Amino acid sequence: MIHLQVQDDRTLDDLIRAVEATLFAAEEPMTAEELSAHLGGADVREALRQLDEHYRERGVRLVERGKRWQFQTAPDLAHLLRREREQVRKLSRAATEVLAIVAYHEPVSRAEIEAIRGVQTSPGTLDVLMEAGWVRPAGRREVPGRPLTYATTPAFLAHFGLESRRDLPGIDDLKAAGLLDPIDAALAEIGQLELESEAEGD
Repeated sequence: MIHLQVQDDRTLDDLIRAVEATLFAAEEPMTAEELSAHLGGADVREALRQLDEHYRERGVRLVERGKRWQFQTAPDLAHLLRREREQVRKLSRAATEVLAIVAYHEPVSRAEIEAIRGVQTSPGTLDVLMEAGWVRPAGRREVPGRPLTYATTPAFLAHFGLESRRDLPGIDDLKAAGLLDPIDAALAEIGQLELESEAEGD
């Protein structure tokens, strides 16, 4: 990664160029705090705002996913860069269900996942999701046995084009798409209430 030093007297234009260069050179998306630390403690909020506006109608966009910033191809041009390739492994139904439960209920333990699904979860299922970079360990619950909990990652948000978990489809959206049977709808209702509760607590 290229390290750029920002002096106190650097103009806003210089800072915008420095933020732009840093994000282009970065191997992973960066938070505003990481950018600031990388650029000598500069306040990068205005630079990010102007870059976001500048790239809004261009071939690449500056996007924020899970409070991390990155450049990505404009959605309407993605087909030009998509390579046809054989997918080595598709997500099983079990992995898809576990990913959905983690997304709507995080942080959630394996026992809680199994209680929601009603069946035992294979250890390999969570391993597949972690290898894909969509699920991560999220610490241990302070209860007897201190079970490990799981949560989604910024890569999960980026892959599905979400800025945060609040952008996950709501119950009405899932019902309209025919993706919920009555049991699924009840589980989704619980997840939606938890999300709304979190939003009110923020």
